[in-house]
Amino acid sequence: MDLEYEYKHSNIENDVQDKSSEAWGKLCEYVDKIADEGSEKFSPRAYLGKEFYMQIHTLPESIRKLKKVKEMSLYGSQLKRIPPEIGEMESLESFDPYTSYNLHWFPYEISYCKNLIDSRVSTRALYGNYKHRAPFPNLTQNPVRYEGKILKCSICQKEMNDEEVNQFWISLRIGTDVLPLLVNSCSKECEEKLPAPPKAYVQNHHKGGLDLVQPSYEEWEKIQWQKWQEYRRNSKRDEGEKK
Repeated sequence: MDLEYEYKHSNIENDVQDKSSEAWGKLCEYVDKIADEGSEKFSPRAYLGKEFYMQIHTLPESIRKLKKVKEMSLYGSQLKRIPPEIGEMESLESFDPYTSYNLHWFPYEISYCKNLIDSRVSTRALYGNYKHRAPFPNLTQNPVRYEGKILKCSICQKEMNDEEVNQFWISLRIGTDVLPLLVNSCSKECEEKLPAPPKAYVQNHHKGGLDLVQPSYEEWEKIQWQKWQEYRRNSKRDEGEKK
């Protein structure tokens, strides 16, 4: 992995969206429309048109109102981040930001979408992905910032400000993918409640940085082979029990 690639992908870009633009206004209008209609699908590209769709780099916090949406289609977007409020989309079952190559990470709050069983992401764009282990940005030097002065702890929902928050990365299975998630934590007690990452990924929450040691692709392959062997053993056992 060359230095230019590492630099580009190991820096967090804040203030990503021009919220005075016509494109942003139309997106907010679309969110309100979907919420008011109780629609089950959120697919902004058709409503915005390609020109406006390509100007969208995040989603409005108002997506918290999309309680009925089951399918979120963000295919081919220019998104750079998803707001934590996605965790309040309680009906979400399918999440598709495929070919959104600027979307390298997701908020921890997406793990609260308990009905989310299907996802499709561009794996190579993700921090810490198993294919080439793109480096995680160093959150100590380059923290993620939000527009509002008050944000909530990702674990207990306690309100806090930028000075109080402690940010970490953690890799967890969401839908059908393992995603790099950003945690906004208010305390050690909350950090201790974080679940364990799957095997072949960094086995704890961390601050990122180019010095972070990540498992190799070979280690990931070995785990997949072990899973396949276990699956075969279980299948043979089940077949034997049926006879």
